[in-house]
Amino acid sequence: MGEICAPGPVKLFVGMLARSVDMFEIAQNEMSARFGPTDSSSDVMPFDFTDYYEREMGPGLLRKFAVFDKMINPADLVMAKLFTNEVERRISRQRGSERRLINLDPGYIAPSKLVLASTKDYSHRIYLGEGIFAEVTLYYANKRFNPWPWTYPDYKTDAYCQFFDNVRKRYLEKLRAVEA
Repeated sequence: MGEICAPGPVKLFVGMLARSVDMFEIAQNEMSARFGPTDSSSDVMPFDFTDYYEREMGPGLLRKFAVFDKMINPADLVMAKLFTNEVERRISRQRGSERRLINLDPGYIAPSKLVLASTKDYSHRIYLGEGIFAEVTLYYANKRFNPWPWTYPDYKTDAYCQFFDNVRKRYLEKLRAVEA
């Protein structure tokens, strides 16, 4: 019989999609009030991999990632997704919009994987509770993150994988410093 042990801390990040760069700053401020300061973020990139969100959010979407300094327990991913969903609703309400103005998808990086939270079930997703599912979107092997067959097209790109490789490197350095 295996021994039950607590999981190690993981690195929280949130992927943001919006039509306006201003939305990223607004959302990041709200999330920092809950998750603490960010220690890094990606450049703003065009999001032209799918038109899935266009009907709801409009054309010309942009992508940015915010990575938080504080590490979390992987079980906190449910709370993070519930909170980011509320931030999405609050931002739209505050701006008098019936439409979603920003999409916030939290996830985490562990030494061997990148995990994303979702409200949508599918064959490769595991139910975590409170209506939230998780999927391993990237796995770490051969000194880099790699996609699965189900990985979203944007997460398969070299730009995203390199960004997350760098986040993982800093995360492992922080883990070593905490353990020392």
